[in-house]
Amino acid sequence: MATDFPRFSHRSDPNVQAFPDEGHVLVVDGTCAACSSGAKFVARRDHRKEFLICPAGSSLGRSLMLHYGMDPVDPDSWLYLRHGDVRFSLDAMIEVAAHIYRPAAVLRVLFILPRPVRDWMYRRIARNRHHIMGRTDICEIPDEALRDRLIG
Repeated sequence: MATDFPRFSHRSDPNVQAFPDEGHVLVVDGTCAACSSGAKFVARRDHRKEFLICPAGSSLGRSLMLHYGMDPVDPDSWLYLRHGDVRFSLDAMIEVAAHIYRPAAVLRVLFILPRPVRDWMYRRIARNRHHIMGRTDICEIPDEALRDRLIG
């Protein structure tokens, strides 16, 4: 699950503002209903309050997405920073879910698939996410658990 990005590489990018990045930071499409549902799931299940959630369309979200080679206008992936290491797409979803919801650890079996296959699977869903689940605004969701974790 290693990436081509060194730990905390965003810190050396002058376009990325400083933010609390020592723990878990999740950057998701703030207008995608599926991503917003995922963010709400994280906020409700993260009883240790370890996760910060950043909409991809925010200033911080855009700069992080660009730093990691993603399109902030139409993000087709989750971006997950875990103690400075970065994960994308399905890998990010599996790691987040397994960290906050123990039964989801069974999803790690998908890591036996080559990364290009996992990325292909995720892209198939991501490209159709607005059509399947609709649109929303993550910042307008009246969910206190989620509002307490939003950054950006």
